[in-house]
Amino acid sequence: MSALPATAAALDLARIRADFPILSEKVRGKRLAYLDNAATTQKPEAVLRALDGYYRHRNANVHRAVHDLAERATQAYEGARDTIARWFNAQREEIVFTRGTTEAINLVARSYLQPRLQPGDEVLLTGMEHHSNIVPWQLAGATTVAAPVNDAGELIVEEWRKLFSPRTKLVSVVHCSNSLGTINPVADMIREAHARGVPVLVDGAQAIAHLPVDVKALDVDFYVCSAHKVYGPTGFGALYARREHLEAMPPWQGGGDMIRTVAFEGSTWNEVPYKFEAGTPDMSGAVGFAAALDYLRGIGLERIHAHEQALLDYATPCVAAVPGLRLIGTAKNKGGVLSFTMDGAHPHDIGAILDQEGVAIRTGHHCTMPLMQRYGVPATARASLALYNSTDDIDQLVAALHKVHRLFA
Repeated sequence: MSALPATAAALDLARIRADFPILSEKVRGKRLAYLDNAATTQKPEAVLRALDGYYRHRNANVHRAVHDLAERATQAYEGARDTIARWFNAQREEIVFTRGTTEAINLVARSYLQPRLQPGDEVLLTGMEHHSNIVPWQLAGATTVAAPVNDAGELIVEEWRKLFSPRTKLVSVVHCSNSLGTINPVADMIREAHARGVPVLVDGAQAIAHLPVDVKALDVDFYVCSAHKVYGPTGFGALYARREHLEAMPPWQGGGDMIRTVAFEGSTWNEVPYKFEAGTPDMSGAVGFAAALDYLRGIGLERIHAHEQALLDYATPCVAAVPGLRLIGTAKNKGGVLSFTMDGAHPHDIGAILDQEGVAIRTGHHCTMPLMQRYGVPATARASLALYNSTDDIDQLVAALHKVHRLFA
């Protein structure tokens, strides 16, 4: 393994990798180099034990019974809400459980924005947004307006400012781009939007595993995330929203637990956040998400970020040196994402060849079709980093890319 720069806060990679059982799997008879972390991260033993322990010792419906198992389940579920709220420096009443980032954005679109819209009203986006941060606003009836990005994949902030108008009802921006790795200046953007009286939603799906997020310091109105991007289970996520917004928003789904009273003549709603959590919730998802955040807290997010940045610094010139390879997304401030194309090879062919070498990457438009159009490509190949990745993974990736070049040159 090539060595990264030594620091006092360097991670014990051997120990960390041992925490993730799937990393010992063989793929096509080769060592697994898992570099598809922007799509989903692998799960440590701490999360697997939490999920197993919930179903073995606490499985019951929450909020609905007085028997012992239900009390255990409720304590675990609401304890998870406390853990997640602390991670974001939020109040527990400001954390709404969802199925992930996509559902959280849809909730805000339908419950917060749609009742406030008039014909022609706009949501101001950037050109690097995920489809989940475009389509829900359109379905709610808003016109979506996107600020351009430059060749490096950075938001052109001056152009973004020019797009504000009296019709701008919301700013929604990705914290860290899933396709480019670009980290947007969200604190500055929130401040500027608020100066114009415009609320802001930040899509934090790609950020929370890598960057500290303090919603109070950011002064953000809405912040959304998914557990599976941060070493937790799939199908679970959270919406942070200021309590005054949640109090004013109507429920967007009806059913059990979101009500205070029900009659055929009409119903009344539960307090926040429960009026947005209809039906039997994903209790194990909450427990697993909290366990993942506790695991990261034990390592230290600053140490994780430093490791990933050092690995990105190692990987970037190695990948860029492959003949015929074009990096897409070279922002000065970016996370651990390497998107690229190669002369003569479709990204899907790149991915298939890399798979034969044990390297797992993502290929396609990454749910950012407008961004692909900006760069004049149908798709890219994308390698994305996590805390358990090492220079061995990068070396295996680069060797496989050289094989692609030999085959298609």
